Amino acid sequence: MLDLAPWAWMLLALAAAIVGVSKTALPGASTISVAVFAAFLSARTSTGALLILLIIGDVFALLAYRRHAHWPTLVRLAPAVVAGVLFGALFLAFADNTLVKPVIGIILLGMVAFTLWQRRTSRGAACTGLAMTAGYGSLGGFTTMVANAGGPVMSMYLLAMRTPVKVFLGTAAWFFAIVNIVKLPVLVGLGLITVPVLMVDAVLAPPVVVGALFGRWMIPHVQQALFDRIVMILTVVGAAYLLVP
Repeated sequence: MLDLAPWAWMLLALAAAIVGVSKTALPGASTISVAVFAAFLSARTSTGALLILLIIGDVFALLAYRRHAHWPTLVRLAPAVVAGVLFGALFLAFADNTLVKPVIGIILLGMVAFTLWQRRTSRGAACTGLAMTAGYGSLGGFTTMVANAGGPVMSMYLLAMRTPVKVFLGTAAWFFAIVNIVKLPVLVGLGLITVPVLMVDAVLAPPVVVGALFGRWMIPHVQQALFDRIVMILTVVGAAYLLVP
């Protein structure tokens, strides 16, 4: 993994920075990072490597927004998320790289589809029902376990509930901090976090910190709609690349 070409390291560093930005400014933007990591590392290895960087980003998100979480939402999602995480762990235990890579691509395209569908429908109380909460929670748990791609699912859930910005960011911060810590021993047990993976993460940790600090600064200065469009386009491109044999 450490023998990657310089341009590949540059793209991985950019993806790591996006992880930081997604944690402090734009939840869901890390789907770009998922695509980049899966493209340059093996699909299973990318899941382990990216998790460590996400946890680093979680620290900065909690420092910024830890007091703004809506805990009833987190409690309501918990059972379905746990079920999704367990199913995702089972999937990873038996799936090889040839299966995980296209699954990641399909998941990313699904997240874009969810986003576009949500923006063309009313954002009322549709997600407050038990069925919708179970659906979003289980899908979020599965996608975050298999591909670290649960951000868009949870973003759509919180948007549908008309969550204020700071409450949105605080709830997402605690959600992913808890889930990612729970996932850590599972991925270690599955052999996805190794010494070479940690060496890669050591190189890419500084861009995550820079991205997290930049994300905190950029919130009042960037138009959300434009950035969302860029995220969707890059996510589709990354997902399409992963689906190519």
